[in-house]
Formats: sequence, structure tokens, C-alpha cells
Amino acid sequence: MLAGKRILLIISGGIAAYKSLELIRRLRDRGVSVRCIMTAAATNFVTPLSVAALSEDKVYDELWSLTDESEMGHIRLSREADLVVVAPATADLLARMAAGMADDLAATTLIATDKPVLIAPAMNVVMWHHPATQANLTLLASRGILRVGPNAGKLADGEEGLGRLAEPHEILAAIDDFFAGSGLLKGRRALVTSGPTHEPIDPVRYIANRSSGKQGHAIAAALAALGAETTLVSGPTHEPDPPGARVVRIETAQEMLVACEAALPVDIAVCAAAVADWRVASPATQKVKKDGRLPVLSLTENPDILARLSTTGAARPRLVVGFAAETEEIVRHAQEKRRRKGCDWILANDVSPASGTFGGDSNRIHLVDDTGVEDWPAMSKREVAERLAKRIADHLGAGTT
Repeated sequence: MLAGKRILLIISGGIAAYKSLELIRRLRDRGVSVRCIMTAAATNFVTPLSVAALSEDKVYDELWSLTDESEMGHIRLSREADLVVVAPATADLLARMAAGMADDLAATTLIATDKPVLIAPAMNVVMWHHPATQANLTLLASRGILRVGPNAGKLADGEEGLGRLAEPHEILAAIDDFFAGSGLLKGRRALVTSGPTHEPIDPVRYIANRSSGKQGHAIAAALAALGAETTLVSGPTHEPDPPGARVVRIETAQEMLVACEAALPVDIAVCAAAVADWRVASPATQKVKKDGRLPVLSLTENPDILARLSTTGAARPRLVVGFAAETEEIVRHAQEKRRRKGCDWILANDVSPASGTFGGDSNRIHLVDDTGVEDWPAMSKREVAERLAKRIADHLGAGTT
């Protein structure tokens, strides 16, 4: 499966860098083309000569190499690989990745790449658990960065705990998994809605539902990672664009419906947006002034996007998935919603204030379909997205049209 693949391996400075030599050997044995970038610190642990000998290619370590940079070498390096692997990924390099810095060849290549990135962190246990490191990892995960490890055990400094670089065979397995899964939805078209909608009252006020867009954006990223041609229709959020997805930004429910219908036909539709149920029938064209009297708002119902997509005749997606954000009797309400809307699956979740779902990074899903209810354990929204994407691929039949 890996034969003929091209990997750009970035080696950063840490004692675990010696494992990168074994990783290169294993990749070359599998017929993988390996090109390597080393940070200045990495050369204190393994030599560029060793890396070049094993990779059978030139080693890159200088951002301002006149020969390579005359051809914009960091751009070429970042684009010619099928996958970028950072092993080991130190706390320093993770921080620079999160901040979007471009202060050496490794960091510049990482911010210039348009290819998937897999990191294998390695550091002291206290550094791993530091809030700054954990915040950086969360941010990188939200951008679609993949991760393997770290492992727990005795560290080079004598301490024990999380921080050991994943073993070369584990990193190789993660690379295998990436390429095995990356084409499961190739040839499929997917539509995902995400975020809230804002329904204007006047030019400065609006009605909205609570939604960060984290779950919907993660789903779009997961579907794109499996090879689906993915369109994300998103209301206002602060989430970064999912890698590989085409993003259409809207404000209102009516705009979202138009954008969704324009994206058809698709094989998969996942409606994760928190669409406002009502809008003001006639929004004021000027700011409504507070004058001691309560304004009277005449509301009208917004279009039901999930129901529309579920009943579009010949243009109906093969699989329509909705969300049921509930605060009580989660599964029962979701089952009723599925029957009412006509969709294939409903993903029910508890959004009561105590759950922390709105704006949080974790979720607990109950998947409702025509066979019953599948209860998923609590997991990160990214993990929910990946599990859903793989279940969709299984349902549609990998590799079939």
C-alpha cells in the first residue's frame, strides 16, 4: 500500500530523534520515497550524513539555501509529498506550528504545506502536561493535524510518564492507516452544514442558536480526509476552515438553504448546523432605539433544511444525517425527529448547560437509525467526526459507485 508514496519527514531536536533513523529505514523498505528536513537542534542528536544515507536523498536544513530557495525550495518541499510527518515533534516545534511561525525551514515548510500533517510528539512528562502544550495540541487538532503517541514509560531524563516518542513501527502503522483510509470516500460528494445562523432583527441585533461550529467543521474535515469532495456551508464561527473542504459562508437560514441546494447533487449530507427556527418577518432597516417600550417582533418560521434535503426526490442524497440537540429525553426526541424529518440517521446529543457540549471540545453521541440506537462513549468532537466519517464510508461501501 505504501509503495510509491512520498513522505516529507521533519526531524526536530530531541533525544528521541535517533528513532527517526529506524523509521526512515522501515519506510524505504516499504518502497516509500523519503525526503528529510532537520532542524538545527536535531543535528545535535543525529547527523545529516546518517539521515541522507538511509533516505538516499539530500537532507534539507537551511531556509536560506541559495540553490534551493532560488526555486522557492520550502514551497516545493511542502507540496511534493503525499504526507508530512514530524517525528519527533518537540514542544517547541508544536508551539511554533500553533502560532503559525516561519522562523526556520521546518516551521516555514509546515505553514506552507497544503498536504496532511502527522505529528509524533516527544518531550518531558511535565512539558507534555503543561497547559500551553495541551492548548497547542487542541488548536492543531482543530486544524486537522493528525497525531500518533506519545507513549507512557521511562523517559531519557529519568522521569516516567507520557512523553515517549511512539515507536517506529507505531508511526509506520499510523502512516499505513492514513493511506488506507484516505481514499475510502474518493469519488463521493459530501455536504456539511455547521455553526449557527444569525437572523437579523435590525442592522445590529439578531436571533441565533448557540453553536461554536466545532463539531460540524470537524465532520467536514473528516469526510475530506477520507477523500470526499466536501462542501461546508457554515454560519458565523471562529473555527478555521477544515483542510480539504470548500467553504461557503452564510448568515441566515434562507442563505444556508440556497447554498445547500446549490451544492446538490451529493452522496452525503450531514446537517450539523444549529439553524434558528424563526426569523423576524420584517427586520428593521435602521437600529431600533430603546425608548422605554418593549418592541413587538413578528416572527415567521425558517425553512427546515434537514427536511428539505431528506425529501428532494431524485436529487436526494443517498445518506442524510441530522443532529438532535436536546436537553431532556435525548433518544426519544431524536427518534421522533428522525421520523418527522425523513432523514436516515440522527445523531442525538445532550446540550444542557451541565453537559458542556456547546463551545466545548467533547461530545457524547447516540446514533439513531432504522435499526435502533447506537450509544457512543464520550469522546472529542474530532473523534466523533472521524468515527462518523468511517461509519458513513462503511455504509456506502468503500470503493463502490
